[in-house]
Amino acid sequence: MKLDLDKLRAIFTQDAGADRVVPPTGHTAWLTLFAAGAMAFLAVFALALSLATSRLADRWGDALARSSTLRISAPEGQRLAQTDAALKVLQTTPGIATARALTSEEQRALLAPWFGPDLPVESLPIPQLIEIIEDHAGYDAAGLRLRLAAEVPGAVLDDHTRWRAPLVRAASRLRLMGWVSLILIGGTVAAIITLAANAALAANAQVIGVLRLVGARDKYISQAFVRRFTLRSLGGAAIGTVLGSIAVGLLPRTEAGGGFLTGLGFQGWHWLLPLIIPLLSGAVAYAATRAAAQRTLRDMP
Repeated sequence: MKLDLDKLRAIFTQDAGADRVVPPTGHTAWLTLFAAGAMAFLAVFALALSLATSRLADRWGDALARSSTLRISAPEGQRLAQTDAALKVLQTTPGIATARALTSEEQRALLAPWFGPDLPVESLPIPQLIEIIEDHAGYDAAGLRLRLAAEVPGAVLDDHTRWRAPLVRAASRLRLMGWVSLILIGGTVAAIITLAANAALAANAQVIGVLRLVGARDKYISQAFVRRFTLRSLGGAAIGTVLGSIAVGLLPRTEAGGGFLTGLGFQGWHWLLPLIIPLLSGAVAYAATRAAAQRTLRDMP
């Protein structure tokens, strides 16, 4: 570890005159700055996507895991009696915190998005819904279904398992896509900087040959390229990170409805995570330029 720190210290404290072997302007400089900045900008959004989908998966999982619905499908004359019987069963079931029958107004509000607000719930054969909220321990769904089948024949329990699993799985895949995007962004930065470093080395082949004639070692020449391209990548990534963070900060805030597109911003200490992006970009540039410089110098006559 000490050896690596010494190498990094040597790069950033190297004689600035060595930078003359690297073109200070030109397409390689702008390519490195633009690539690092653009990739850092995209990395901020990929990071925000990963964190947002992680929060979304937790929110969907927790919200649906703690609630269930009991549906009473019975003739009009038996519905009230079966609802009371189901409530008694639920109140004596371990793991259930609360259970209450939804009112006609609440059921109308649930159906309003599909049928409109003027749906005549009282005149339609709509099942009675009972909302179940479980405690932290949870209840035995299989055992409850057996009790309900024996005591309330018209009751159907929906513990939201079939709804929760696909939602959480979808959010988890989105989170994975965010992290894969970060890896691809890092690989793209490495590829572009490698190409830029190779172009700079090829353009300065004659200068490098003269330096070798006057006694300059390949390590000295390599460090000049590594230093210049690492600093360019750090600068470009810092600009891209700042612009990306500002863009994320301008996104709409999370609404009470829990809309996904309104919760893509960073929250709390997560705002510190984008600060890692320029450092990672500099590390990628250091490794890519060092490997490219050593390989190219080794192949030069």
